[in-house]
Amino acid sequence: MHIWPGAPYPLGATWDGWGTNFALFSEIAERVELCLFDEAGTESRVPLTEVDGFVWHGYLPAVSPGQRYGYRVHGPYDPRRGHRCCPAKLLLDPYGKAVEGDVAWDEALFDYRWADPRKPNTVDSARFMPKNIVINPFFDWANDRPPRTPYHETVIYEAHVRGLTLRHPEVPLHQRGSYAGVAHPAVIDHLRRIGVTAVELLPVHQFVPEQALVSRGLTDYWGYNTIGFLAPHNRYCSAGQRGEQVGEFKAMVKALHQAGIEVILDVVYNHTAEGDHRGPTLSFRGIDNGAYYRLDDRDPWRYIDYTGCGNSLNVRHPHSLQLIMDSLRYWILEMHVDGFRFDLASALARELHDVDRLSTFFDLVQQDPVVSQVKLIAEPWDVGEGVYQVGNFPPLWTEWNGKYRDTVRDFWRGEPSTLAEFASRITGSSDLYATSGRRPVASINFVTCHDGFTLADLVSYNDKHNEANGEDGRDGSNDNRSWNCGAEGPAAEPGIAELRARQQRNFLVTLFLSQGIPMLLSGDEIGRTQGGNNNAYCQDNEVSWVDWSKAAAERDLLAFTQTLARLRRQHPVFRRRRFFKGPADISWLTPAGEPMTEADWRASYAKSMAVLLNGAAITEPDPRGDPVTDMKFLLMFNAGAEPITFTLPGAGLGSDWEAVIDTMTPHGAGEAEVYGPKSKVEVAGRAVVVLRSRS
Repeated sequence: MHIWPGAPYPLGATWDGWGTNFALFSEIAERVELCLFDEAGTESRVPLTEVDGFVWHGYLPAVSPGQRYGYRVHGPYDPRRGHRCCPAKLLLDPYGKAVEGDVAWDEALFDYRWADPRKPNTVDSARFMPKNIVINPFFDWANDRPPRTPYHETVIYEAHVRGLTLRHPEVPLHQRGSYAGVAHPAVIDHLRRIGVTAVELLPVHQFVPEQALVSRGLTDYWGYNTIGFLAPHNRYCSAGQRGEQVGEFKAMVKALHQAGIEVILDVVYNHTAEGDHRGPTLSFRGIDNGAYYRLDDRDPWRYIDYTGCGNSLNVRHPHSLQLIMDSLRYWILEMHVDGFRFDLASALARELHDVDRLSTFFDLVQQDPVVSQVKLIAEPWDVGEGVYQVGNFPPLWTEWNGKYRDTVRDFWRGEPSTLAEFASRITGSSDLYATSGRRPVASINFVTCHDGFTLADLVSYNDKHNEANGEDGRDGSNDNRSWNCGAEGPAAEPGIAELRARQQRNFLVTLFLSQGIPMLLSGDEIGRTQGGNNNAYCQDNEVSWVDWSKAAAERDLLAFTQTLARLRRQHPVFRRRRFFKGPADISWLTPAGEPMTEADWRASYAKSMAVLLNGAAITEPDPRGDPVTDMKFLLMFNAGAEPITFTLPGAGLGSDWEAVIDTMTPHGAGEAEVYGPKSKVEVAGRAVVVLRSRS
């Protein structure tokens, strides 16, 4: 096949309308072959003889979109020294933009013999490997513009592309579980009704289910096992896998943008699907093992693992950093996404062994003119030393606030001595973020997420029930901070069912009315359950899919969620851009209506309080330039089992109070009565009442 020299950049396969340029980085390679596959699967090998800066490249005029391809890299094979080049293994392009097919697990995928790991395995792996696809990059974006919703107005909905729509009755069968399904008008209308401004999608980068899961009849449902950082996962496409996944993903983004909804991707740059030293050779390992992975200096055969997944990407190497940054820019510029949530983000900051908040990766993000302008969310922990880094990320970043989750759960299950920290968490966690110059929006507040119990399960189970995972209960967290309200699992007793429904409303009102950015787990608004499974990472079935048939039975919960979203959207006092400054902004009151004292905060038995939010004191301008004025709100929390009578504040702090939220009622609406200063208001056990001053 005729080949021209081509160019070393851009990396990957780039079609320009006439032919395709191929470029692959490998510092250790001695020879690189581009492998092209026809419709019958017949392989043709084309040597790439041009090398610039360790990038092997060539331009093929005859190659167009839809072409299947991969690579074979010739070089040293000495695992004890960290070298794993094996030309018998077909390798995926790290910069590939589409993948066709799945990994078919076989010993041929491994560079060693299972019976004797010291012996190299030279069996050809091509027929067991998926293939990269040359894509057509052109797409009619028309007048697509990112919504660019300000942080303080953002409401995030965490969802799985497949699980969100696979059981949605209004989505056509062939589009369920796909990018097209997410873009369906019925799904978008639902998101808008509950106030969602951003969908945070679980990993959509091309991933590979682990061999151990497949052998047990399970799969990697969540997708935290990436093999292609620029390729949208092929199984989420309803139109095909020969590049159609790129166009369908773009169409989904375009449709969500038209509805004013941003797209945030959960990205996994901390490790890949190739696992530890016993893992398969699918891509990076066979291209340049030492450049892409953190190897143990004392024993380069083994990998340093900060992720619990077998390996860690070598972010100390400039090319690995380039891959991450090129991937981020590609998804922003070409796929029009609006932000990223970085899985185990602490692992990306590890220069040596400690988490360094000024590491090279964060320096690059800070100064990048493209990546620095989108929403950046860190999962601020990994599994190495110094694991928990909540509050320690640079000013540009927001963080999943694990302390918010734990504190709110503890408060509503009635744990003692939680009042003071609960107050800090619902007001934006200034103790975590103010010292680094950040604002309340640095805190991504959540009570539930994909990793753990759903909201319905949080109030229905004391213990995890992960038997279906086949790991004898060893998987999933044991620290759930949940409470089953008196019975484990489904309960027919009306009193328990009512209490569970109220607890869900308590969690939701806390989430939506806290300062910071609320994140809602998909299906929580309609009572989705996983049957007590708190680690459904391998359950691609009814355990994890959103059951939309429950929406009819949970009409009150859905309506309550809509009410909360509307209340938050209408009143800036619940989404302040800056922290509260003092008594002019916020007052903390005992149930007796008196200011909270140090003793009140420290009392281990205290489980109730009121907080007065003075919306009229907000003087900062809205980013759009509109004047900001609001009303006074009084939030009365009672996490105790018995009713508490609250005394409203005196006339100087407000009058003509009306109830807008009462979690004691199924629909959450308050009574029509208007209360004057010093009036008595009873708040039921384990309930919240929100009053608004009409004066």
